[in-house]
Order: sequence, then C-alpha cells, then structure tokens
Amino acid sequence: MKLVKILVAFVAFLGLVSCGKPSKFVAYNGPDITSIVVQKENRRMFLMNGNSVVKAYDFELGFTPVGHKQFEGDGKTPEGTYRISHRNPRSAYHLSLGISYPNTRDAEFARSQGKKPGGDIFIHGTPKSELGKDDWTAGCIAVTNEEIEEIYAMVKDGTPIFIYP
Repeated sequence: MKLVKILVAFVAFLGLVSCGKPSKFVAYNGPDITSIVVQKENRRMFLMNGNSVVKAYDFELGFTPVGHKQFEGDGKTPEGTYRISHRNPRSAYHLSLGISYPNTRDAEFARSQGKKPGGDIFIHGTPKSELGKDDWTAGCIAVTNEEIEEIYAMVKDGTPIFIYP
C-alpha cells in the first residue's frame, strides 16, 4: 500500500512539473529538410525539401549586413555554401545551430590580410534585450525563440545552407 501511495505521489508530481514552462524542444514529423536557403537582402530564410519550400522565416542579421563576412568583428554574415555544423541546446540565444564558417578559403583570405576570420556563426533565437531591433547580431542569423525551436527540430547536422547576398 505504501508503494502505491509513493507511485501516485510521483505521478502527480510529474503532472505538476509538466504544467510549467513548455519545453523548448519540439517534435517534427514532416518532410526532411534537405537544404536551407538564406536571402540576406530580402531577410528571408527557406527550409527546403528538394525544390519545395517547407517553411519560410524572416530574420535579423549582423550589425553590418551588406557583404560577405571576412574578418572577426566585422559584423557581417557570411555568404556562400556552408553546412549546419552542430547544435547548442544551452545557447545564450535560446537555441542555436552552428554554421560551418569559416571554410578553408575564408580562413586563408583572412590570414593573407593579417587578420582572423572570426567564427561562431549561428542561426539562433533572440534574447529579450534585442527584441524588435534590426540587424543587431555579430554576424549570425536571428529568428524568434519560437521559430528557432521549430528550426532546431527540423534541421539536422550536416544540412547544407546557401547564403545569398
């Protein structure tokens, strides 16, 4: 009888815990995302399955949005073909997906100029302090927290990302 009371109390506890803040990890059961297409000028990002758009998002960029990222601290978002390199569930920006910048060519160019290429470029959520601001990141692609939860669930590591001017 005591075991039954303990089990009932445990189940009740789990029920109360699940009524709290919703999890930032959502499930996705749709078509595979085979690529991401980013149009910087239009501030539109498309999650693609083959040639079909599965989902589209608006976003914010780095504080110097025009042009290809070349150096650490330039505030630009890279342009070109990269991959989703990793995910960070403990990101300071809610959740984040790493972009494989710099590639070999990016790193070699920066070195040839005597500078560092920078790094830590992500698709990520938005801290409350930056809500409503335009182009505030250090070169990342920022979406709302609800949107990064969807994107995080939909996109797998290794997915190609095409970033256009």
